[in-house]
Amino acid sequence: MLDKLFKLSEHQTSVKTEVVAGLTTFLTMAYIIFVNPSMLAAAGMDSGAVFVATCLAAAIGCFVMGFWANYPIALAPGMGLNAFFSFTVVGQMGYSWETALGAVFISGVCFFLLSIFRIREWIINSIPLSLKGGIGAGIGLFLGFIGLKNAGIVTDNQATLVTIGDMSQWGAIMACLGFIIIATLYYRRVTGSVMIGILAITLISLATGHVEFNGIASAPPSLAPTLGQLDIGGALSIGLLSVIFSFLFVDLFDTSGTLIAVAQKGKMLTPDGKLPRLGRALMADSTATMAGSVMGTSTTTSYIESGAGIAAGGRTGLTAVVVGLLFIACLFLSPLAGTIPAYATAPALLFVAVLMTHSLVNIDWDDITEAAPVVIATVSMPLTFSITTGIAFGIISYTAIKALSGRFDQLNPALWILSALFVIKMAFYG
Repeated sequence: MLDKLFKLSEHQTSVKTEVVAGLTTFLTMAYIIFVNPSMLAAAGMDSGAVFVATCLAAAIGCFVMGFWANYPIALAPGMGLNAFFSFTVVGQMGYSWETALGAVFISGVCFFLLSIFRIREWIINSIPLSLKGGIGAGIGLFLGFIGLKNAGIVTDNQATLVTIGDMSQWGAIMACLGFIIIATLYYRRVTGSVMIGILAITLISLATGHVEFNGIASAPPSLAPTLGQLDIGGALSIGLLSVIFSFLFVDLFDTSGTLIAVAQKGKMLTPDGKLPRLGRALMADSTATMAGSVMGTSTTTSYIESGAGIAAGGRTGLTAVVVGLLFIACLFLSPLAGTIPAYATAPALLFVAVLMTHSLVNIDWDDITEAAPVVIATVSMPLTFSITTGIAFGIISYTAIKALSGRFDQLNPALWILSALFVIKMAFYG
């Protein structure tokens, strides 16, 4: 039955190989079940309910990807998008988390429609490769900054805005140790290096009495505090249009980039570089995003960590289904998630930043019309504490610099339209 459903023989794989691949992928991305509740709790959401929503949204995305698209690609609430949700939309802009969830839902609907009508290709192809890299790196730096802040390594300062924190504090010391553990294990190709680092710091803190043990397993927490609490009407206000666009924009490029990168690794692309059943794969992201927002979590997206499972031999949707089942099993680990302190997850954020800034390697640094907008987009995200602002500054500066340099052939209608919309938004809505 499994062979027929997932075409295992056709893809020259087996049930055992797919199960091992699914376990491998899960171990590399399981940190999200600890990190996401901590991130969204900063927005005032119930961490127990977010824990359940995280597991369920990830499972739904994996099941749709596995059964419908038949790809070994796993999904879960995205890093960067959860930070944008909590620290920019709720923390900086002042919207309620219910309204932010409404914006996530609408962005999921838009993503779904873009996938059906194939507008996605036009948008993606309209944004220069350099800006895509700059946006990805900027999100990484944004995550890294949040990680340093959560660990107490950086703190606010009236004179200089930010400064170094008290490095003698337990949290700061453990965060530094956690990052070293993760980076070292990753270098040695140890599966689940990020999760091992988080758990290692938690165990050290438990042994020294710095955190209280809440247990390992129990019945799942109630989903009631966040289930169905999204405010779609509030999200449709003019002030949130740019937020909806940012959720959509980041998810669009994150998903597309991940799908192509992972597909290349698994040799799943056609000779002309296209991914078969791309529409179905994209619908897994949009469907999981809509479902996740209803349950109470930020945007769900494809994970680049799926490449670990593909390297282990995963070739079909059975790999993704195994990951989904493991997320369901994790519903009973909420006490463990509640035990993990913020400084234990901070190294994970910083390490993800390291991985995401790798996209800067593809920038043509000798061409100032390419390099300058990239730096502006990358630096402005952490310094303004806003992904939206970074995207806006990057697109506006790219269009302006190219136009004033007389390189109109490198601009397209989408860039002109987006630049104009961002200028209007900043002029009238800040």
